[in-house]
Amino acid sequence: MGDAVVRDALVALNELVFAYFPAVNLAQGILLVCGGLEVRDGLITARGRRWLAQSTGLLPRVSVLVPAYNEGLAVVEMVTATLAVHYGNLEVVVVNDGSTDGTMEKLAGEFALEAVRRPNALPIPTRPVRRVYASRQYPGLIVVDKENGGKADALNAGLCRATGDLICAVDADTVLDPDALVRLALPLAQDERVIAAGGVIRVVNGCRVRFGRVVERLTPHGLLGRVQEVEYSRAFLFGRLGWNRLGDNVIISGAFGVFRREAVVEAGGYRESTVGEDMELVLRLRRLAYEDRRPHRVVFVPDPIAWTEVPSTPRALGRQRSRWHRGLAEVFRMHWRVLGRPRYGLMGTVVMPYYLLVELLAPVVEALGIVFLLVGLALGAVALPFAFLLALAAYGFALILGLTALTLDDWFDEHHSRLRDRATRILSALLEQLGYRQLTVWWRLRGLAQYARGHTAWGEQTRLGTVANLPAPRGRQLPRRLRRPDPRLPWQDRDGAATAPGPDRPGALR
Repeated sequence: MGDAVVRDALVALNELVFAYFPAVNLAQGILLVCGGLEVRDGLITARGRRWLAQSTGLLPRVSVLVPAYNEGLAVVEMVTATLAVHYGNLEVVVVNDGSTDGTMEKLAGEFALEAVRRPNALPIPTRPVRRVYASRQYPGLIVVDKENGGKADALNAGLCRATGDLICAVDADTVLDPDALVRLALPLAQDERVIAAGGVIRVVNGCRVRFGRVVERLTPHGLLGRVQEVEYSRAFLFGRLGWNRLGDNVIISGAFGVFRREAVVEAGGYRESTVGEDMELVLRLRRLAYEDRRPHRVVFVPDPIAWTEVPSTPRALGRQRSRWHRGLAEVFRMHWRVLGRPRYGLMGTVVMPYYLLVELLAPVVEALGIVFLLVGLALGAVALPFAFLLALAAYGFALILGLTALTLDDWFDEHHSRLRDRATRILSALLEQLGYRQLTVWWRLRGLAQYARGHTAWGEQTRLGTVANLPAPRGRQLPRRLRRPDPRLPWQDRDGAATAPGPDRPGALR
């Protein structure tokens, strides 16, 4: 009697899981179709209109915020490339968040910094700022040196000292295509209802980079990098494009996104109580706009491209995915009142339930499904053909969606027109479902466990320095006249080499 009850319960649970996966894949299929419609309807704006907006001065001033903690391997190349983007009204605000690897020294030596007075004019508290520096070589460059407080705190410190109408948050290991900012700022310049816009993030691992520019696009080395490339294409080009079509994007990548500065300031800046500060900020902006009956459009523009270095080892990737999922759980805790409420439109009735069931709880359901299936097979409660159908439904349809997303990516990215690149991406999509997907389930479950234990640390990040994978030539050093001792730079030594601006250096301005 007892065995029969157990078998019946296992059968019922397996049928429930069996129903869950097709429902999830159906929802993702709808997003994929919507993403395809976005591309078909000409979401990508003609370049001529972008350059017209740039040449006639229609685009507002943009302040690029670059939080940097121990990013010495790539920060100089990244800042150099950002200063050289095709955007006339540009300000770059680098925030050294208490780095211990010489990040500040490299910035000082490369950009001829001098201390200036730029007080915090906004009511957003941050960790103490040691000094603010400006570059004598690049008028649009500001460097904020502060005590360590985390990424959100660093972004707030940059926000408080930025002067642009728009702010663009960029990670220190991310480089922008030359016209990426023009493309991303244009929707906000054209439509006052748009409060934020996000672009595509692509994997820089394996590419050739020179002076912070991707000069040759190559497939990432190793299976781990290639699978992540497929993941990024799928996440951006059917997930966010699909929500674009439905009018309810709630995620702007923390590695590359543009916001209206006034809206971010009114919302109180970035929150330090979550590692998912990007999604949390967008949700808060839209939630406040719904409550005050103000415009709150958030758009995804698929052709502005930023390049970022992805983890190259399973350990580093596991820490990242656990952190991402923990951040998602934190965001739901902060904004659970939005869930299911018609007051917040589709964001409350469709988007938040989707992210709860399809994103947050997915690893729990998938792990339970594997356990129930194995136990059911062992006890004879589940037939082998049923187990095969379950696996086919769970992974087969996901594979179809992934391959369709790659086709959509190839549609407007001519780089993947080479047969070898396409074959490599298809093979990576196949291998993603066998082993890698199960690893991500474990990593995300670990993230939920960390959230339940109150774990708040960001975690160690290891960089390979892909953004700086070619050494700079000798001619790229500072001009000789700037390497001589300068009384305005009290923290230079007698040979003219910039040293770290420490608290004992006289003449520094706080």
